[in-house]
Amino acid sequence: MRIEVICTGDEVLTGKIVNTNFAHISQKLEDVGLSVAWETTVGDDRESLLRAFQLAGEHADAVIVNGGLGPTVDDLSQEVAAQAAGVELALNETWLAKMEDFFRRRSRVMPPNNRKQAMLPTTAEVIDNPIGTACGFALDIGRARFFFTPGVPRELKRMLEEQIIPRLLAKSGLQTAIQLKRFHSYGLGESHVDALLAGVEALVPDGSVKLGFRAHYPQLETKLTARGRDMDDVRKKLAPVEQEIRKRLGNFILAEDDQTLEGVVLAELTRRQATLAIVEMFTSGQVAARFAHLPGAEKVFRRGVLSRDLGEVCAAVGLDAPAGEITRETAEAVARAARQHTGATHALAVLIDLDEGADRIEFGGTICLAIATVDDTASRRSRIVGGREWVRLGAVEMALDCLRRFLQSLPVWERTDFEKV
Repeated sequence: MRIEVICTGDEVLTGKIVNTNFAHISQKLEDVGLSVAWETTVGDDRESLLRAFQLAGEHADAVIVNGGLGPTVDDLSQEVAAQAAGVELALNETWLAKMEDFFRRRSRVMPPNNRKQAMLPTTAEVIDNPIGTACGFALDIGRARFFFTPGVPRELKRMLEEQIIPRLLAKSGLQTAIQLKRFHSYGLGESHVDALLAGVEALVPDGSVKLGFRAHYPQLETKLTARGRDMDDVRKKLAPVEQEIRKRLGNFILAEDDQTLEGVVLAELTRRQATLAIVEMFTSGQVAARFAHLPGAEKVFRRGVLSRDLGEVCAAVGLDAPAGEITRETAEAVARAARQHTGATHALAVLIDLDEGADRIEFGGTICLAIATVDDTASRRSRIVGGREWVRLGAVEMALDCLRRFLQSLPVWERTDFEKV
């Protein structure tokens, strides 16, 4: 099935807003075995929109239109859709009543211009928006079925997953019993994992399990999309492939499905009724920021220390600053002192010695990190090259992953593809 996505709005066309909605739509379609053949971005112009709808209706089987469903004069999707389909606009009393109730429940009066959002093409099928006032709808233009969605990301995401993807799967004739299994890893590059997992799809000979990847440094997401007669059939097909992936990627798998690395760390600490102190250099406090806002972290997170200066870091935990370069021994001493100073059961120290000079691809940093408890200390020294932001992101991920490994009684150090010898 040939699918086109049309994104509307002057702010998207001019680059004032990064078009993350298209990326989300395309990714979600890929996850269920559908793919986007064309993407078009159109400004808030009637003639341009009309031509885009007409062209898409000539060559696509299905079209997702994103944006232009708001209450203002530059929101044109309903009007132009009706024109392209050759039908009239009419007030949808059911959606109008729903909008009025939406405002009433929030103790607000609905502005008159919101009434525009209930004006729909007469042949449109309403697609519910349970969390907003922009009414989604579907109708035929030319040979294609068009699905109109709001530009607000959270409204789009819910409408796409709950209503549009099931309609597209039914239209495509693909099996609708489908499951997406995801493995999140840190330390192995995409090409390396691709080589490690060579042949795993063949464990399901009928070709109903597909392997894919999504790299977003520092993590890699390995995806399995499985189809079957029903969910029991899907789970039966997935089981041997999942087992083989866990075997081949081993300790580098840090989380699965909707889990996050920081969530896994918090769960392990909570299970132990443990507490945590974090000391960071050059990370902008991102190790603590990834962790401290999570539900339940208030019972675990004891204190965070952030500085760009080693002397300040040491002073904050009651140590004299050592002379010379940062070492694993320095990180261990800081972690032990932080644990004692804060009364936490666990302390993580992330110390970074940056190269001097301008930021460039050859720029790097040496990362010395340590984890301390009452009875044990573990540490690691690594070097990452690739620019300041590359070093910062890698250091944050490495620190959290080493803490995860420590809590799961795994080796804190295993050579990654991102480290420089």
